Amino acid sequence: MRATRLLTAAVLAASLAACSTSGDGASSPSSAAAGSGGTVIVYAAASLQVTFEKLGSEFGAKHPGTTVKFSFGGSSGLLAQLTQGAPADVFATADTPTMDKAKTASLVTDPQPFATNVLTIATAPGNPKRITALADLAKPDVSVVVCAQPVPCGTATAKVTKAADVTLHPVSEEDSVSSVLAKVRHGQADAGLVYKTDVKGTNGAVGSVDFPQADGAVNVYPIAPLTAAKNTAGAKEFVEFVRGPEGRAALTAAGFGAPS
Repeated sequence: MRATRLLTAAVLAASLAACSTSGDGASSPSSAAAGSGGTVIVYAAASLQVTFEKLGSEFGAKHPGTTVKFSFGGSSGLLAQLTQGAPADVFATADTPTMDKAKTASLVTDPQPFATNVLTIATAPGNPKRITALADLAKPDVSVVVCAQPVPCGTATAKVTKAADVTLHPVSEEDSVSSVLAKVRHGQADAGLVYKTDVKGTNGAVGSVDFPQADGAVNVYPIAPLTAAKNTAGAKEFVEFVRGPEGRAALTAAGFGAPS
């Protein structure tokens, strides 16, 4: 009888110890998964909005308990916000020079390329001005809108127009590529220089005219976690997701090229 009581006590003690271990957040598998959850704040170039919002939903579905929140805009403007202390976990830009500035300022760690993009001419529906080449944007009866420098699409615009020896007289210079597209889409300009992916994302709401000089100004998109990220685990996981198979598939479908 005494031996039986001792054996029962030993089994009970072992059970209590096991319960205590599984309830410890440091060793519980469910707690470990929750540790990489929470909110991931992503600052990203305006041209990534449609694709990143889709990827954000997919990422959240694969990581229960995780929410991805975005702030989209011109890369240079987003960098200015981060420099001034805006809270974020991930930064994705539409060119490498802007990311290089973030790295020099110790704002990001280990930037990695994940996509490429080139410019095209967005035209009003039906292309009423019969635009067929970059030089047509310099005609006096064509109202054109472009990105301002140092926004990446503005830098690319300056590069392609110089290569083509074309001088533009834009009616407006915008701080993001999405603003350029909106001007054309809503009839406030006959044409604008935007990325191919932006036109594709309108599903035919605006026209598109490709031009050979665009291939001389390929923008490489890098992504990186912020050094001051509050959700470091979530930031790393989102970056890996964007650069992984799911991200590559979504980016390709949107018209982005793969970095070499």
